Amino acid sequence: MGGKKGIMITGAIAGILAVVLVKSGNAGNYGLCIACFIRDTVGALGLHRAAVVQYIRPEILGIVLGAFLMAFGAKEFNVRGGSSPFARFVLGFIVIVGALMFLGCPLRMILRLAGGDLNAIFGILGFVSGIGIGIVFLNKGFSLKRTYSLSSFEGYLFPAIALGLLVLLIVRPAFIFFSESGPGAAHAPVVLSLAAGLALGALAQRTRLCMVGGLRDLIMFKDWHLLSGFIAIFAAALAANLIAGTFKLGFEGQPIAHTDGLWNFLGMALAGWASVLLGGCPLRQLILAAEGNIDSAVTVMGMAAGAAFAHNFGLAASANGPTANGQVAVIIGFIAVFAVGYFNIDRSSDIKVKGDAKLES
Repeated sequence: MGGKKGIMITGAIAGILAVVLVKSGNAGNYGLCIACFIRDTVGALGLHRAAVVQYIRPEILGIVLGAFLMAFGAKEFNVRGGSSPFARFVLGFIVIVGALMFLGCPLRMILRLAGGDLNAIFGILGFVSGIGIGIVFLNKGFSLKRTYSLSSFEGYLFPAIALGLLVLLIVRPAFIFFSESGPGAAHAPVVLSLAAGLALGALAQRTRLCMVGGLRDLIMFKDWHLLSGFIAIFAAALAANLIAGTFKLGFEGQPIAHTDGLWNFLGMALAGWASVLLGGCPLRQLILAAEGNIDSAVTVMGMAAGAAFAHNFGLAASANGPTANGQVAVIIGFIAVFAVGYFNIDRSSDIKVKGDAKLES
């Protein structure tokens, strides 16, 4: 599955699976959304009490377990961490705040457009803008520093949590919350959702599928390789929606979406900027965590905390549009990402150049 052909096949499979999941029970344009599914899962654990978005999403669990099994089998399971973990937690938190303002992660952004939701155009424009800002920081020397080798036990914890959540989903104990209405109550059969997640996780691990990396590489190096996977997702999902009769072109009345273009733009600009500094989109962070990257596992925990916080404090948008609290949170998010970016620019080379200039004079 290497090379451009492999990543395009992976993207096409992901796009088709997303539409199949919608036709099998997931809400419209909600076939695959990492941010939304993390939000639903933490809601099922009672970390937020928004009753309409509480369900342990087997797609997420499948992605983690599929990537873990593939990495382990390919001898690519490499446990490492220690690269500014708390900064990564904060950036993960901020990514979700931005995504829940738009109502979708980068993957759902493409799937929404493939379903005819033109509001996604504002999200894409914002996402590209945020990545562009992040690249400015990368070019100035931004770095969250090196990672260190850790014990194998550390790496097994993240997939073990996914396995534990799968058991809770199957057993359905009384202390787990399940939505009776809304997006949380709309879901495909567990077996199908889990199988789709396993397939996507395994394929994404092999091909390094990442929307942020794709746009970053295109802008910085004119390299289309990673982005070709998301182009394939769009093309396959568009074709599948047209065949399945789930394509609906327009701005109004789109499922789990709002029409405020400014805040769709700003939400994804925030998510894009923070994701560039993290080195990958939410899907990529899940894959890396499953491969043994503890920093990415910490990032995912930050996303989970951000999702819980967003619904406990009214930051997440809804079909009615953004909330005032959410707008303030996005603005604070921009300030926080700027601070993380600015104070992690490596200026040692500048100091050396200035010192050499003084010696020469």
